[in-house]
Amino acid sequence: MSENAARCETPAETAGAPVGAGGVEPCDLVTVPARQGLEAVDILRRRGAPVVGPVLHDGACDTLGFLVPPGTAAAWDLPGSACTRTSGRGLRLPELPELPEPADGAPRPAGWLLPPGDTGPVTDPAVLRRALGEAARLIEAADGCH
Repeated sequence: MSENAARCETPAETAGAPVGAGGVEPCDLVTVPARQGLEAVDILRRRGAPVVGPVLHDGACDTLGFLVPPGTAAAWDLPGSACTRTSGRGLRLPELPELPEPADGAPRPAGWLLPPGDTGPVTDPAVLRRALGEAARLIEAADGCH
């Protein structure tokens, strides 16, 4: 595939039957600060795959984005995070070859921390909410211990 597409997959799709236009359904995207997101990824991965779905990072690695089922944004209210509807537009990142370090302080391109295909289809929002809460508590405890 020439492009990595962030997409919600259903069991029918993974079995080869396309779902919706072009086989792609909308996903919502929960974004969090990178430190909290990385802690949450660790928490989710320790609980066993495929609990965590694809995860994006921005070019500056300031934020992580978790793909969640469509409709999550309507009820998402976790402080310190945001949930954005993709409205079926999808999230497309070009598949990049191994790139050298950017020159002159240029930002890195956004990319996948956990690419589609290496993970479950999407992250369950209730499971993500718990993991993000636990991650925030761990960070708060660690920052208070110096």
